[in-house]
Amino acid sequence: EVQLVESGGGLVQPGGSLRLSCAASGFTFRSYGMSWVRQAPGKGLEWVTGINSGGVLRSYLDSVKGRFTISRDNAKNTLYLQMNTLKPEDTAVYYCAKSISRWSQEYDYRGQGTQVTVSS
Repeated sequence: EVQLVESGGGLVQPGGSLRLSCAASGFTFRSYGMSWVRQAPGKGLEWVTGINSGGVLRSYLDSVKGRFTISRDNAKNTLYLQMNTLKPEDTAVYYCAKSISRWSQEYDYRGQGTQVTVSS
């Protein structure tokens, strides 16, 4: 059974930083690309960033480029999202998602999410 468990969310002031983690189990983590997607209040799901299975290729939503960094540790089956210079518009529930292949924005599983609130 695929399990994805996010952690690290919270309340942060504008300009602050957070690091999200996602612990993966139930599949061969090193064989699949991974993504972070988010859902802001009253809005649909939005893909934010993705990384390929080997951790070499990365892609970002334009609005987070230069502020967010996705990374992974295949030895620990863990995905990360470092978020810097956070803005109120980054407020959302953040989900990690398992890609359908080694490098794809399409995903077939996602976790339960962790809330990120950016507010003064």
